[in-house]
Amino acid sequence: MNINAVDLFCGVGGLTHGLEQAGINVVAGIDIVASSKFAYEANNNSKFIEADLKKVSSKKIDSLFPKNTDIKVLAGCAPCQPFSSYSYRYKGSDASINKMDLLDYFAKFIVDIKPDIVSMENVPQLSKEPIFMKFVRTLKHHNYSVCWKLVYAPSYGVPQNRKRLVLLASKSADIHLIDPPFNKDNLPDVFSAIGQLPELKAGEIDPHDALHHAAKLSKKNLERIKQSKPGGTWKDWDSRLLLACHKKSTGNTYRSVYGRMEWHKPSPTITTQFYGYGNGRFGHPVQNRAISLREGALLQTFPLNYKFFDTNKNKLSIRTISTQIGNAVPVKLAYYIGKSILKAVND
Repeated sequence: MNINAVDLFCGVGGLTHGLEQAGINVVAGIDIVASSKFAYEANNNSKFIEADLKKVSSKKIDSLFPKNTDIKVLAGCAPCQPFSSYSYRYKGSDASINKMDLLDYFAKFIVDIKPDIVSMENVPQLSKEPIFMKFVRTLKHHNYSVCWKLVYAPSYGVPQNRKRLVLLASKSADIHLIDPPFNKDNLPDVFSAIGQLPELKAGEIDPHDALHHAAKLSKKNLERIKQSKPGGTWKDWDSRLLLACHKKSTGNTYRSVYGRMEWHKPSPTITTQFYGYGNGRFGHPVQNRAISLREGALLQTFPLNYKFFDTNKNKLSIRTISTQIGNAVPVKLAYYIGKSILKAVND
């Protein structure tokens, strides 16, 4: 049986890579961000199409599927910033409003193209939004069997303490996300993901891997991380190192910033700013620095050899690459989504 997929809002290919690992051929990925093209095509057997999906016709997307396709899979993760807990307070911004209707465009493509299988992954907060329930109703109205749930990422092989919304829909049969392959006794942790990498100092780059690059720290932040304990808070510091916000009564709400990860627990959610020690609990468990770009990618379950920029042509941009990594669908979760699709097809 010839199964082919198109990945909408593909970014650097986290979803595509996981689907390919599961055994699903992805013929193309579409994204508006041109800088994602190198990583997407360098690591996946698929082509990258730079386009604004608000301006792409359903006919154009449908034409990407080979004529001998037996099962069409339309997959994607519409940009989730408007719905994420991290940026919820910015929902009224122009940037957020411009992305709020992307799920409606995804629904229109489904109605027009009539794929056999639909896969959608996003932040859990989306499940509380009217636009999501409208999406589900649209699928059911067009005779899709729909299953969606909030999943704990470590139970699907992702060493991050995060939840994700996963939706699967099928035209021909019931479809479900397969049972979690991990439980509380064998969850992946920070050590299993990044414990094997060479040591780095803040600001250093591994000569054998340009992505194993740690951001510089100011003198005061270096003092702070030296006094930080794995899993601890800024309360471990000398009083002279405290920020003004820590001295206010509301400072107790900032306990997750300027913290170290713990070796034998999942990491916090990898955001687009994980390279900064002060942006969350992104301090390395034992080394005096924030985690490197490569470590962030590994915690997102990208393979160790995943290429994010062309070392022969491009100068590494920490902010660009951290954004690409933080916005990606974790590869392991995508792999189990792919296995769930294949199970439904085979059954």
